[in-house]
Amino acid sequence: MSSILDSVNKRTQLVGQNRLELLLFKLNGRQRFGINVFKVKEVLQCPPLTTLPKLNPYVKGVAHIRGTTISVIDLSAATGGRPLASTENCFIIISEYNRSVQGFLVSSVERIINMNWEAIMPPPQGAGRYSYLTAVTEIEGELVEILDVEKILDEISPVKTAISEEVNEQLTIDRTQHYHIMVIDDSAVARKQIIRSLESLNLQIDTAKDGREALDKLKAIASEMNNVADEIPLIISDIEMPEMDGYTLTAEIRDDPKLKNIKVVLHTSLSGVFNQAMVQKVGANDFIAKFNPDELAAAVNKHLSL
Repeated sequence: MSSILDSVNKRTQLVGQNRLELLLFKLNGRQRFGINVFKVKEVLQCPPLTTLPKLNPYVKGVAHIRGTTISVIDLSAATGGRPLASTENCFIIISEYNRSVQGFLVSSVERIINMNWEAIMPPPQGAGRYSYLTAVTEIEGELVEILDVEKILDEISPVKTAISEEVNEQLTIDRTQHYHIMVIDDSAVARKQIIRSLESLNLQIDTAKDGREALDKLKAIASEMNNVADEIPLIISDIEMPEMDGYTLTAEIRDDPKLKNIKVVLHTSLSGVFNQAMVQKVGANDFIAKFNPDELAAAVNKHLSL
C-alpha cells in the first residue's frame, strides 16, 4: 500500500493548474469516497488499536505509529453510517488537517486519480449524509463523495474560535469602518469558524462556497465600479474548492484590472504541503494554515490597516 503514495511529494506541480488528485476509498458498502492526496501522509494496514476511557464514540481507538500516538476516527460512524464492525482487514489513512495529524479508519483503499477542479461539483442539497460532503464528482459512471473533514473534526473536537485578549488589544484596525470582506470556503463549518473569529472586528462579511461563485460575485461588483478593492479590500480564501481552487481564483483576480488591488489571504488546511513559491506565483498577499484565530485576526488587521 505504501507504493500508492510513492510519488505524492512529486505532485505539487498540479497546484495552481486547478487540478487535484484524489485517493479513493470505501467505508461500508460500495459507495466510493475521495480525499485530496495533499492531505495524506501515509496509508497503512490498520494496526492494533488501544481503547482509552472517555474517547469520543467516533474514535475507534489510538494507534502507536513510529513513536507517535494518533487518534483513529471511524469515518463511517462519524458521518452517520454504521460503524466498521472490525478493524482486522481495514486501513488507516493518516492525514494532516488544521495543524493536527489523525487517522481515518476505512474498509478499503483503491487508487489515486487525477482530476480537474472543474469536474468537482458542490454536493446536492439535502439532509442526512449529504451534510458531511463538501463536493461530489463522477468517476467511471459512479458518484464519488468528498467528505467535509473539517465538519467531522469539529464535531469530535471543536476548535477554539475566539481571539485571545492579548492579540485583541494589539489590533489597530478601525472597528468603526465596518470593512467589507469576503470569506470563501467550501466547508460551511469553516466559514462559520472564520466569521466567529472575526466578529469582534466589526466587519461586514460576505461569503462564497467556492472560487467560481466568489469570482462571479466580484465580477458583478466590477460591472458597476472600476476598483472593486474600494468595496471589498480583502478576501480570505480556502485553496481546495469545487469548480475553482483558491490558487486559480487568486490568479484570475490578479489578471483583472478591476479586481487586481484586492488583498488575498489564502487560508487552508493544507499546512503539510504549503507551497510558498506557488503562493507568490499567483500573487496572494498572505498564507495562513488553519485554524488559529489569533493569526487570522492579525492577518486581517495587517491588510486592512495599511
